[in-house]
Amino acid sequence: MIIGLPKETRPDEARVGLTPDGVKKLSKKGFKILVERTCGLNAGFPDDTYVMEGVELADARTVYSSEIVLKVHKPTQEEISLMKNGSVIVSHMEPYQKDGTLEKLAQAGIESLAMELIPRTSRAQSMDALSSQANIAGYRAVLEATNRYKRFFPLMMTSAGSSKPAKVLVLGAGVAGLQAIATAKRLGASVEAYDIRAEVKEQILSLGAKFVELDVGEEGSGQGGYAKELSVEAKKRQQSLLTERIKKSDIIISTANIPGRKAPVLITEEAVQGMRAGSVVIDMAAGSGGNCPLSEADRVVVKHGVTLVGFMNYPSMMAADSSAFYGNNLISLLGLVTENKDGKLKLNINLEDDIVAAALVTHLGDIRLKQV
Repeated sequence: MIIGLPKETRPDEARVGLTPDGVKKLSKKGFKILVERTCGLNAGFPDDTYVMEGVELADARTVYSSEIVLKVHKPTQEEISLMKNGSVIVSHMEPYQKDGTLEKLAQAGIESLAMELIPRTSRAQSMDALSSQANIAGYRAVLEATNRYKRFFPLMMTSAGSSKPAKVLVLGAGVAGLQAIATAKRLGASVEAYDIRAEVKEQILSLGAKFVELDVGEEGSGQGGYAKELSVEAKKRQQSLLTERIKKSDIIISTANIPGRKAPVLITEEAVQGMRAGSVVIDMAAGSGGNCPLSEADRVVVKHGVTLVGFMNYPSMMAADSSAFYGNNLISLLGLVTENKDGKLKLNINLEDDIVAAALVTHLGDIRLKQV
């Protein structure tokens, strides 16, 4: 069975679907790997590191004609046209964006699995790309804040004077938020965090941060461990209560996202106006509308004396480790959609498997995803 590893074509993407170590693991399982030339270069993996693992280098057309294609991002219309009927593609699919990608895949008879739809269950942990990449993003976002903030993070006492620790507020305590808390604490900041899901309080406290409790009048826990969308009244109350808290913070790391929906506004313009000049807002939800209406996707702007960072792809800034983690997620999922039968590897799309059923977005010419 042939696996194709193409080069990512998005300008801001340095990751690759498999590292040389990942290729090695799959080769041992009996897969033949075709690698597009220079596909791993931006992640720090030149072609010779793949060749050393016995792979065959090829052009994009040859790679996309493989039985299974492994990518970071969804394929373009042109890339889909290079794929064979009955083949499989596994990548992030951005399934809720209605841009025709799923329709094109279905029309071409291509089986596609979306890594962002892997359920967050114990059995699926090794395949959970959202978590593996969010963990890296939370870490890298704090480093971005240290770079933009013109003061120390920790308490500093010297013969020339002293400085107080930076006050960091993390909004959203999912995987990215928890890693942001841990990283900011390691750097010596004074950290507090807020989440509408009361059950994460224990996790926040275990990392040494203070849990911000706000009574918005509703429970915020949704399905699958995610936060749910609040009512209009609860959103207004949340914004009002957060505004005063934000004004007292030096750094905001905002991670609040609701799958398939516009990001909730947590940081109002009034809150930004009340922050000290030189403060920093890292809006990790900028790509889905932003937790702050002043932030701009993939841009760094200064408004009311506050630096707002809207970068959308923090994992790409740490492409080597991000690629390694993501590749391991893909390898684990491949174990569910392939089988070794009589010494020969074959596809096995089993809809009785809850993980496969959740991630499979196009199958036998149909779109299985329920749009929201």
